[in-house]
Amino acid sequence: MKVYTKKGDKGETGLIGGTRVSKAHVRIEAYGTVDELNSYTGLLRDTAVDDLRKDQLIEIQDRLFTLGSWLANDEEKSKMKLPELMESDVDYLEKAIDEMEESLEPMKFFVLPGGHVNVSYCHIARCVCRRSERLVVRASEVIPVSDLVISYLNRLSDYLFVYSRYLCAKLEAEEIPWKPRK
Repeated sequence: MKVYTKKGDKGETGLIGGTRVSKAHVRIEAYGTVDELNSYTGLLRDTAVDDLRKDQLIEIQDRLFTLGSWLANDEEKSKMKLPELMESDVDYLEKAIDEMEESLEPMKFFVLPGGHVNVSYCHIARCVCRRSERLVVRASEVIPVSDLVISYLNRLSDYLFVYSRYLCAKLEAEEIPWKPRK
């Protein structure tokens, strides 16, 4: 099987189930951005500071593929059995957040993204996650989207923020507070 099919040369792509839609369709924007987030999550996995975080990031990448498959699925025409997203997936993120926060000082100020290249990667992933969430919400206005998908992305952005703080602590990087100009 060749990688190129030439079917998309006129600006359309196929959904799971065969329906053709514009590559600019909000659904494609949503799952394309989830795919971008998955790639940044892979970058974080490649720079993970411990095996537990690496395993968590692999789990997150798997869930992001699940989200993408649901967003790419034409529920009326597809007969494909897709993996499920479950409330326990959101709980998994919450437990990971709580565990990381136990080792961190409480937040007392907004922080400027950065401090170490790994921390910066994490902030970029967090921003892409927020964009994914916005696009999925927009897509939910025209296609059916489970509330669980939106909850997962919302919690994932929280995870990525806490992970950035965790990385700062682990890497002994400076966490610079934002001090608004007066």
